Amino acid sequence: MTYVEFGVRCLIGTVFLASSLGKSAGRRAFGEFVGAVRAIPVPLGPLPAGPVAVGVLIAEFTVAALLLTPSPTPAVVGALALASGLLTVFTVGIVMSVRRGLATPCRCFGASATPMGIPHVVRNGVLLTASLTGAWTVATVRPASAEPLGAVAACLAGLALAGLVTTWDTIAELFRPVARPRPSRRSPGRT
Repeated sequence: MTYVEFGVRCLIGTVFLASSLGKSAGRRAFGEFVGAVRAIPVPLGPLPAGPVAVGVLIAEFTVAALLLTPSPTPAVVGALALASGLLTVFTVGIVMSVRRGLATPCRCFGASATPMGIPHVVRNGVLLTASLTGAWTVATVRPASAEPLGAVAACLAGLALAGLVTTWDTIAELFRPVARPRPSRRSPGRT
């Protein structure tokens, strides 16, 4: 394995594991995810939200399982291709929601009620770039023997980035402007 593969497998595998666990953490979490799926506009008309949500969970668990276990090269390339496809579909759904002015909550990791927006498109773009880079690297680069310390550093970098991605909504919230309280409409002479 190359260092890029180590890092990307840790990043994408952890993000998809956290995503699938957050969405399936109970009836309420799954129900909210189904509701978010139902609210996303689709050009072909409404999709059956329940089966689509189950399909997304199965695909996300599959990506995580293949990337976080010692899988052969074709399985890793397939998992990264599946991750890239899912990220593309998710990004298109987010862009369509934003363009229509919908305040659909991002249930990407289960609990967040933050409406989908441009920060989610950026996040998915970064993840899509990482998954495509990882798939290309695994498929085309012949790995030299990896130094254990370098492999550990690559995994730690991937895990750190995964931590940033999974807390993206919280981090983005820190940079949103704070609403100022409106001044009172009382007359200056009245108490």
